[in-house]
Amino acid sequence: MKYVPTCKRCLYPATHPLGLMLDDEGICSGCRIHEEKDRLDWESRWKKLEDLVAPYRSPSGKSYDCIVPVTGANDSYYIVHLVKERLKLNPLLVTYNKYFNTPLGIWNLANLRIRFDCDILVQNVNPISVKKITRTTLREIGSLYWPCLAGQTVFPVQTAVRYGVPLIIWGAHQGLEQVGMFSHEHEVEMARRYRKDHDLMGKEADDLLSIFDTLNEDDVWQYRYPDDPDLQRVGVRGIYLGNFVRWDPKAQHEQMMAMHGYRTTVFDRTFDCYDHGDCYNYMGLHDQLKLYKHGYSKATDHASREIRHGRITREQGLALVRSRETAVPPSADKFCEWLGLDRRGLQFVMDQHRNPAFWTQTAPNTWEFHSPQGRPAAEAVAATPGKPAFSATHSFTMGEQDRYITIGKGYP
Repeated sequence: MKYVPTCKRCLYPATHPLGLMLDDEGICSGCRIHEEKDRLDWESRWKKLEDLVAPYRSPSGKSYDCIVPVTGANDSYYIVHLVKERLKLNPLLVTYNKYFNTPLGIWNLANLRIRFDCDILVQNVNPISVKKITRTTLREIGSLYWPCLAGQTVFPVQTAVRYGVPLIIWGAHQGLEQVGMFSHEHEVEMARRYRKDHDLMGKEADDLLSIFDTLNEDDVWQYRYPDDPDLQRVGVRGIYLGNFVRWDPKAQHEQMMAMHGYRTTVFDRTFDCYDHGDCYNYMGLHDQLKLYKHGYSKATDHASREIRHGRITREQGLALVRSRETAVPPSADKFCEWLGLDRRGLQFVMDQHRNPAFWTQTAPNTWEFHSPQGRPAAEAVAATPGKPAFSATHSFTMGEQDRYITIGKGYP
């Protein structure tokens, strides 16, 4: 185990995979960039957004103005709300079928389309190929979610090229929100390089092909990013609303719950009820692998965000993280059945990706976790509420469901 410096304000370690800098006061770059939210003139930035999208409006009103990537969770409702109801654009919604769908996510996605009266395209990649890719990325880079991340980030771009709709509108930029990779004033846009290096963990689709693996051309072609000549021909660009709107996921989700019936749920591994209720694995096995590889989990993301917004203290956040981050993922058996693994085999593969900076094997199948943030003070643990002010409207499964929903009904 080695010492890992951690931000003195939030809970992020300096080993954050997106790259994080600590200043002379021990405050991370993410916290410093977050300070911009309290000093920028957001009214003028919204006017700048309106001017930016104006040239992309269809003169006839009979074609799509933009592409908007959505899921059955996350910030999708708020993004479409801004695009459709405030900017008055006509978006084409696109979504990638991750195959780990929950009934809650299926309902949210159908309700989204109906509430906002939008057309939607769904990409369903051959599930046999998806399983083959998942086996490869789980083994090689410790990710069962690579096909989901690849599909969610490339299908909107492919659709923009195919339909000749150049403008793609995303929510907030992860690199800005978490680690302060950019300033809001940089107005950074979608980039192929960022997608490969961070979203895809350095592996493009063709990088997965090897003579030592079973993947072939037919398995990966749908995950390829369009070529530069095609992007330039259409003029494809992707903008982030978080550069022009004061982004606050908790407040935004609660607004969408009240206005448009967005449904939420409780998770075992974090206290936030609003993110990723559409997926059995994102807050489960995927999050457990994140803890194995990077020494922190989604609970740290949520706690750091809440600390930055001033809704909890650092010690309270740390206590919340410690109470959740080592919880056993509840749906591992579903994943094993889907991929054709047994539980012990899956755990063996996952253990190969434990980072020795954070994990020590003390006996066969026994590991000790060395958290980079240390332990919360006893008084903070006692003072921390068992459940912060997050509201779960529905159960995670909304009824018994033994297997993933491959394709759900198109209405609530």
